[in-house]
Amino acid sequence: MHRYLPHTEADEKLMLESIGAQSIDDLFNDIPENLRLNRKLDLPEPMSEMELVSHMKDLSTANKSIDELVCFLGAGAYDHYIPSIVKHLAMRSEFYTAYTPYQPEISQGTLQAIFEYQTMICNLTGMDVSNASMYDGATACVEAAMMAVESTRRDSVVVSSTVHPEVREVLKSYMKFRDVKVIEVDMADGVTDWEKLKALMGKDIAGVIIQNPNFFGIIEDLTDIEKIVHENKSLLISYVDPISLGIIKSPSEYGADIVIGEGQSLGNSLNYGGPYLGFLATTSKLMRKMPGRIVGQSNDVDGKRAFVLTLQAREQHIRRYKATSNICSNQGLNALIAAIYMITMGKKGLREVAVQSTQKAHYALEQLTKTGKFKPLFNKPFFKEFAITGSVESKKVNSELLKHNILGGYELEKDYPELKNSLLLCVTEKRTKKQIDKLAEVMEVI
Repeated sequence: MHRYLPHTEADEKLMLESIGAQSIDDLFNDIPENLRLNRKLDLPEPMSEMELVSHMKDLSTANKSIDELVCFLGAGAYDHYIPSIVKHLAMRSEFYTAYTPYQPEISQGTLQAIFEYQTMICNLTGMDVSNASMYDGATACVEAAMMAVESTRRDSVVVSSTVHPEVREVLKSYMKFRDVKVIEVDMADGVTDWEKLKALMGKDIAGVIIQNPNFFGIIEDLTDIEKIVHENKSLLISYVDPISLGIIKSPSEYGADIVIGEGQSLGNSLNYGGPYLGFLATTSKLMRKMPGRIVGQSNDVDGKRAFVLTLQAREQHIRRYKATSNICSNQGLNALIAAIYMITMGKKGLREVAVQSTQKAHYALEQLTKTGKFKPLFNKPFFKEFAITGSVESKKVNSELLKHNILGGYELEKDYPELKNSLLLCVTEKRTKKQIDKLAEVMEVI
């Protein structure tokens, strides 16, 4: 592969002639003159390969990663430990070069990997069926909302303000162009206000989206909410952290109809924000409304175990006019990584990760608040994230922590203007007592 394309003027002329164009400008005739830049890009002078490599190395050293910083930042992307076997297996060339199985029956290895992934997602969530992975948690939420709309023939969805702010933004963007109304329900003391939710319910509400644990890390009690939603004949959509399911109730136990979430914490690196994968699982009743691919198990002509793509009224297959979605990418490599992680950890390992994260998070809150300089923002049970507040500006707190090579919490004021001087901190199983004590020590003197 060329590091660059060394086109000569003769090469350009030949290519233009082959498509019937006189000049490169002809390629942009469809763009109105007033929308064109009409000047050269503001770029530095060209560099040799050696100069460019040196320049890029200089730029990369300006970044700091979690290899150098102690991470207490979560808010949707989590610094969990990834066993070395995960990358050793996933980085085999036959895995990381594999793509969506357009000719599925000859892609038995790919189909089996997806089948195992789907099976484990179902075991984790307690649901009947899972699809192959979606782009990310936010678009999985969009898909779930559209499933609810299609299934109920209604045109509005309710989302709690305790759902991740970015997920809500993506949801609103998609629904705007589907003519689906998105209604936000307020929170009360960090959890969904179920009384306000009850007042919002009507015959136009297709589904209700609740995050559990929610954006603030709080474990929501969905007992009353489930009753309100189902009495209205709407669907309950639960956005979950898969790691939390190692110790808290599975969504099926509290009556969720569709379960969605971000799968990054299942063995995928932080990767500067992506690529990640979204998971989506549901009941048998709603299976035919589910977007994306579903791999099924069957027998071949010799009676041997075989895998097939099933229910193919999908985006890129036959009967695609019946597809419920046009988000059709399967994040195959990320899903494979998630499958290897879940197999490696097993039920006991996943529970241990969840228990350690919870215990260490509670210890961190205790250490941070014992001086009285900071206090809990909410008085609710939480998983691995918690919000604290104090008299010091959150931005200043994070700036000071960075000086001590600590990546601080998420500044809640960015998305919740009323929550000034409040930080959302995350503690995973990777954090040690020494690191937590150091965090508390630094924050005490800010």
